[in-house]
Amino acid sequence: MDNIVEKYTYRIEWAEEDKTHIAKCLEFSSLLAHGETGQEALKEMEFVISETISWMKEEGEAIPEPLNAKKYKGNLTLRVPPELHRALAIKALEQSVSINHHCFKTLK
Repeated sequence: MDNIVEKYTYRIEWAEEDKTHIAKCLEFSSLLAHGETGQEALKEMEFVISETISWMKEEGEAIPEPLNAKKYKGNLTLRVPPELHRALAIKALEQSVSINHHCFKTLK
C-alpha cells in the first residue's frame, strides 16, 4: 500500500482540562497524541501510527484497513429490549411504514 497513514480517519479535539489538542485515529482507537496546535497533534498522531504500523508488520499483525476503503452493505442488525421493539413497531404502524423505514427516518 502507498502511504496508508494518510488514508486513516483522524479527529482533533481540544482538551480543556489539559489545555492541549488531542489527536485520535478511529482505526487505532487506543492511541492518542497531543500538541499545542491541532496541526502539531495531527503530525504527532501520524508519526505514532506510522511507528505502530512498522511494529505490527514486524510482529506479523494485521494492519487495520482505512474506514474509507471498507465496503458497507447497508445492513445493520441491532438488538434492543423487547419493550423498545414493541414501541418501534407501534410507531411504525401508526405511520404506516416498516420498522426499518421508521428507524431510518428517525435517525436522518
